[in-house]
Amino acid sequence: MAEDFKQRFFVAIFISLPVLLFSSTIQSWFGFEIDFTGRSYVVFALASILYFYGGWPFLTGLTKELKEKQPGMMTLIALAITVAYLYSSATVFGLSGQPFFWELATLIVVMLGGHWLEMKSVMRASGVLDKLMELMPDKANRIGDSGTEEIKTNQIQEGDRLLIKPEERIPADGIIYEGSSSVDESVLTGESKPVDKKIDDEVVGGSVNGRGSLKIKVKSTSENSYLSKVVGMVQKASKEKSKTQHLGDKAAFWLTIIAITAGFTTLAVWLFVGRDFNFALTRMVTVMVIACPHALGLAIPLVVAISTSVSANNGLLIRNRTSFENSRRINTVVFDKTGTLTQGKYGVSRYDAINSEKTKNDILALASALEKESEHPIGQGIVSRAKKENLDVPDAKNVENLTGEGIKGKVNGNEIKIISPAYLNKNSIKVDEKQEPNETETIVYVLIDNEVASYIALSDKLRDSAKDAVDKLKGLGIECYILTGDNETVTKSVADKLNLDGYFANVMPDKKQEKIKELQNKGKYVAMVGDGVNDAPALAQANVGIAIGTGTDVAADTADIILVDSDPADVVKLINFGKATYKKMIQNLTYATAYNVVALPLGAGVLFWAGIMINPAVGAVLMSLSTIAVAINAQFLRGKLVK
Repeated sequence: MAEDFKQRFFVAIFISLPVLLFSSTIQSWFGFEIDFTGRSYVVFALASILYFYGGWPFLTGLTKELKEKQPGMMTLIALAITVAYLYSSATVFGLSGQPFFWELATLIVVMLGGHWLEMKSVMRASGVLDKLMELMPDKANRIGDSGTEEIKTNQIQEGDRLLIKPEERIPADGIIYEGSSSVDESVLTGESKPVDKKIDDEVVGGSVNGRGSLKIKVKSTSENSYLSKVVGMVQKASKEKSKTQHLGDKAAFWLTIIAITAGFTTLAVWLFVGRDFNFALTRMVTVMVIACPHALGLAIPLVVAISTSVSANNGLLIRNRTSFENSRRINTVVFDKTGTLTQGKYGVSRYDAINSEKTKNDILALASALEKESEHPIGQGIVSRAKKENLDVPDAKNVENLTGEGIKGKVNGNEIKIISPAYLNKNSIKVDEKQEPNETETIVYVLIDNEVASYIALSDKLRDSAKDAVDKLKGLGIECYILTGDNETVTKSVADKLNLDGYFANVMPDKKQEKIKELQNKGKYVAMVGDGVNDAPALAQANVGIAIGTGTDVAADTADIILVDSDPADVVKLINFGKATYKKMIQNLTYATAYNVVALPLGAGVLFWAGIMINPAVGAVLMSLSTIAVAINAQFLRGKLVK
């Protein structure tokens, strides 16, 4: 579209030059004369080419808008140039009056130029998304039985083993099975510092390897990769209209109706007071051009395009536009604990058998059998300790996740469960040697055939950015809470260290939603930050649901916004950027309509008695300037996404 408007714009300029030179009005203004037999017919022919070639996008736009019963800027422009063309043509063939082909020519040129600038702005706004789509390299080095072969990226299959050379761009999501390096993920997450990667760590397609050589096993092909999910979310969010955008659409619709009404009213009034038809028609066309909601139609979509793509480039994936814009209203943030405020990397601090014939390491091996396929931080901590102890871990069957409570399965013919203290209380299971965690520990119990056989204590550490994030949120006047299934000792310790406003401990997943409701019933506008699985009901209940992303997991269906880095500091970024985005939308709506207050009366000729009027070409320039102002103002949003 940009190229089409650009081509029509320059052709229209070329054709307009003789139209202006042959215009009696222009000649009288500048004191020269060019006249020859048939001049009016030559001007008519050139104006006809201008009308049909230069005005074609607006004429087809008129047809489309009328079919959709949504008259807008194309309708107004098409009406204005059609009335001007038909009346001027009629004067050539005998109708008394003065043609204004030169006004028609300048009007079409200015309109084409304005639309070309608009298209360029939209293209620039989508530039970040285009860069994301171009991040995947064209080729990859696949490791086979006979060595390494170079293949195209679209030939990569799940399970393939790839060699990533130093400073190469990683061609697919995968897991490192050999080597270590630092990886630059800045284009994907906004985190400028390279991330150290080692065996069993995930890498994301599109990121850049450092100086080490890596071998990875492909986890996701390009269609299911993290990058593809991001692009899909950005495209979907860009197309989704928020309440603010619907308001802009309604404003544009009513401005169109007002413009058409005002235009014909202006025509009628001037004819009624005795002015000639040429004068009255000029006033009518000017009013319709000035009131054209061109800038209004661009005001919000351009901000949407920029905010969505810039957010994605900085680790904020927007799934719900309205919730994102409403983030400015957040006055309460509720955090899940593990993996959000804490690092989510549990280490086993102590463990022992309880009234069991099995040794503590035998039971740790059974527990590790259940957890070895788990992605939960506690499960990974247990498996890590079993590896450290060089234990022989058996296979488990019928493994089933007990959402928010633990995990169960069959190992060596026994039913094994790893459960939380809350599960013991809920099911009235007694423990002979109940353990009390210290302020940093989380306790889980291992059940063999429903008999408590062992406890395992694990510790987690606070994220480095957690305290700073909470301090900044409280500096914005936002209350902060923890909502977790963990025990009260650990939860209170974290809440105290971070100086939170309160905490909810020992809360089962199905009860988390009720805690969010309690806060909302107190008049709080609540954001819930959780992992998108155990916290799904709470995320859905919250006014703004914010899911943390874990590596390549960005498919949190219940969340409105996803934080790719799982960093609580990004909540501050989100709220500040949400405020900036909404502010830009309101500013653009103001810029797109405010000039009408002055320009419309002048265009209608209210100050004609004082010799002050605006002709159609000047009206078109004013309208285009408002469009440019809107586009430039939207671009300033790019620098607003800061921590």
